[in-house]
Amino acid sequence: MKLENKVAIVTGAGSGMGRAIALLYAKEGAKVVAADLNEESVHAVTQEIIDAGGEATAVVVNVASEDDVGNMVDTAVKKYGTLDILVNNAGIMDNFVPAVDVTDELWERVIAVNTTGTMRAIRKALPIFLEKKSGVIVNNASVGGLHGSRAGAAYTASKHAVIGLTKNVGFQYAMEGIRCNVIAPGGVNTNIGTTMNNPNKFGMERAMSGSGNNPRSGESEEIATVALFLGSDDSSFVNGTVITADGGWTAY
Repeated sequence: MKLENKVAIVTGAGSGMGRAIALLYAKEGAKVVAADLNEESVHAVTQEIIDAGGEATAVVVNVASEDDVGNMVDTAVKKYGTLDILVNNAGIMDNFVPAVDVTDELWERVIAVNTTGTMRAIRKALPIFLEKKSGVIVNNASVGGLHGSRAGAAYTASKHAVIGLTKNVGFQYAMEGIRCNVIAPGGVNTNIGTTMNNPNKFGMERAMSGSGNNPRSGESEEIATVALFLGSDDSSFVNGTVITADGGWTAY
């Protein structure tokens, strides 16, 4: 098993890509701290892991809350003694709102979840990793973090920031036995659309203008295999970089 005896935190673990990552990590031997805002769904995935013979603990977390993020990491250490892998997967969309219409409230909410939550989790995990000269961080961004119009202004900015943060952390702590990489998924069949309501017509038309070039949508399990690669020793020489998983959508 690729993650035997490793302790992993997965945020947004209650559904979609986070759920698939949590299940696969547990199958590969990791002790999983499953974190999600939705109490029912995070307990469900934790029970699924336990029923399959794995080890998991559920934590209800709003990644926009510094206290919740701190408690999440503390729970991993209290329950399993350490932390080996941090997967920052939780994220929300922004209704495709373009810059002319974006409000401070929307901007701050999207940045708080997608970017600041990721930063705080990394900041909390790093002292653990530095002490033992070992640790892996896997961030989940989007092709929206590589290109200018796959979403609205706030989401696009938030995911570009996650990619920049990933490269910075990966390089700065490379000599300390710590790796930090990011996945940039394309269109994946998840429920992230539930974080949208009343999408902006202009913004959505512009963001979707290239969707006709998308060969197909992916499945959460396909992203989970990338997260497994990055979380395991198979990727020991991969650090500070982006793996695009989009079926070739952005290759044109």
